[in-house]
Amino acid sequence: MRRLIATLFVSAVALGAHAADFQVQVDGDHGRLPESSSFHGFGCTGDNRAPAVRWQGAPAGTRSYALAVYDPDAPTGSGWWHWMVVNLPAGSRALPVGGALPPGALSVRNDYGQAAWGGPCPPKGDAPHHYVFTVYALDVPSLDLPDGASPALAGFMIHGHTLGKAQATLTYGR
Repeated sequence: MRRLIATLFVSAVALGAHAADFQVQVDGDHGRLPESSSFHGFGCTGDNRAPAVRWQGAPAGTRSYALAVYDPDAPTGSGWWHWMVVNLPAGSRALPVGGALPPGALSVRNDYGQAAWGGPCPPKGDAPHHYVFTVYALDVPSLDLPDGASPALAGFMIHGHTLGKAQATLTYGR
């Protein structure tokens, strides 16, 4: 038991030691997602184009990355997954506007039921929602997810292999 506790403590310290260096940037306008990124449907009229995402300063030993975009303010009781990408190669440092993925990367089904970016579309009249972009540095070259995996399953697998993470939060309202 002591060995397990010591291992968990060392892992937590190692994870925290890299937090200041690992950073992510998301294109937006003064912290707000651009209109072009909003969903097209459900009363929203955006272009559903993912914003550009860039990261740097990942911890040593990073073998791949994962990206998650989550809205904790969605009126569902469990938030809303807008995008989840796994198996981003260790040499990647960005995703362009539109969200084209490098070879080998895999988009997981979002809460719109699509394996792609699903832009913001909060209810009219709500306060602007927060969109949390998290890039995870992973200790494995890829995650072996089944076809049709949910964001929850991907998140479970990601958390089991995380060396560090970087977050940026943008808002969007209508």
